Amino acid sequence: MVNILWVDDEIDLLKPYVLFLEAKGYGIIPAIDGNEALEVLSEKTIDIVFLDENMPGLTGLEVLNLIKAKYPNLPVIMITKSEEEHIMEQAIGSKISDYLIKPVNPNQILLILKKHLETRRLVSEQSTMNYQQEFREIGLRLMGNMNNEEWIDIYRKLVYWEIELAESNDKSIFEILKQQKTEANLQFSKYYEKKYQSWLKGENEDLPLLSHRLLKEKLFPALKEDKPTFLIVIDNFRFDQWKALQPMMEQYLRVEKEELYYSIIPTTTQFARNSIFAGLMPYDIKKTYPDLWLDEDEEGNKNQNEYIFLQKQLARNGFDIKTTYHKVLNLSYGRKMIENLPNLMKNKLNVIVYNFIDMLSHARTDSDLVRELADDEKGYRSVTQAWFSNSPLLEVLKFLSNKDVNIFITTDHGSVKVNRPIKIKATKEASVNLRYKVCRLLEYNEKDVFAVNKPEDILLPRLNMLSPYIFAKANDFFAYPNNYNHYVQYYKNTFQHGGISMEEVLIPFIHLTKK
Repeated sequence: MVNILWVDDEIDLLKPYVLFLEAKGYGIIPAIDGNEALEVLSEKTIDIVFLDENMPGLTGLEVLNLIKAKYPNLPVIMITKSEEEHIMEQAIGSKISDYLIKPVNPNQILLILKKHLETRRLVSEQSTMNYQQEFREIGLRLMGNMNNEEWIDIYRKLVYWEIELAESNDKSIFEILKQQKTEANLQFSKYYEKKYQSWLKGENEDLPLLSHRLLKEKLFPALKEDKPTFLIVIDNFRFDQWKALQPMMEQYLRVEKEELYYSIIPTTTQFARNSIFAGLMPYDIKKTYPDLWLDEDEEGNKNQNEYIFLQKQLARNGFDIKTTYHKVLNLSYGRKMIENLPNLMKNKLNVIVYNFIDMLSHARTDSDLVRELADDEKGYRSVTQAWFSNSPLLEVLKFLSNKDVNIFITTDHGSVKVNRPIKIKATKEASVNLRYKVCRLLEYNEKDVFAVNKPEDILLPRLNMLSPYIFAKANDFFAYPNNYNHYVQYYKNTFQHGGISMEEVLIPFIHLTKK
């Protein structure tokens, strides 16, 4: 039973309301003043408080402050005869949940109870019903031949429902969603595998925006405007993580446009981010700038030349502008960059790369504590929110929020939670990534992977004459026969990237401006 504490010095006059609510199944506990109310709260479990604003002795506002000091999450409904502005401002500032103006009627009281006590359940039930209605539509679309825009739309819908149903009390409906998302990933992987090579050749009318064309098509037009532009690249940033951060960003900035584009493969920083900054596919980067590209089997930082690649791409497209590049790998550097923001306003283009989420993904694999904090997609989003709310990035956005600038937020790839091991055999020099492999001798089941025997067919550099690439699909990851069970147990249900899935491939590009 829901217990209502009703605090009013004329409680006897409210008998009809008490009887009405008791008939609806609510328990009413009366109190004639603030002191009695506080005693009741110390002795009984109360779900919601009705509090009269105008009482002798302790006023309603004074009682409200005392209640909130001790029970900050307890809903309090203020009941008042007056709508005077200063009273309402004080009440709202003291965090009332709602208010009613006397004389009240029973239906008003009932509605406000449902609003504050049953909203979560009602929203959960309505969300479940709405998804059940859309489940069939999504299922039918997955059986058809969709183009790249339709796949983006499907992924948007699935992410929406994943976030919406994450709070649902109906665990069975969330399991149905997970199964539908798994099926969607399987179909998406087939679609990507079938279309990818023709996209790179420009032979397909169904041509999505890919990594190497991103800056030219989406960023460079903004550089022609008479204002600074900030490009913020958050490594390994999934679309659902963007949706989790969006409300916080919208407190300060306006979302002008939210788009998704397609990452190239492998969906790793080495390939995808170099491709973004160079404006070229990896094969062409190596061919054009052989001294700046490091192959898979070479030692060194594979992304150490991003700024050089960016400068060369700008020059190829006729831009002679003042540009800066910053890679934020730790908190101290992030804070120093905030201090330097006034100077950055003098530049036409400032690029800032944040590596936290990628580090979080790797830490989750290696640390039991982080794995527990980010146990699933919901936890992964929650940790991302916690980072952002205390990060230098938020301070950067606050600073820019009242400046006439263009801000673009994007990423190089996302990550997927893997759970299905695919057994392969490889030599010691094979790449270490769990979602793609390249080496001279690979043994695998062709049905399980997307195999490319000639890397140049998908514009990847060839290591030697016998080094094909294979890519894991959907929620798969590669495992070797040696020590197989230990390996699988260690990596199963971790977030990985490098292969083909909606979470890795369909990634955000966001345009923000001041409000």
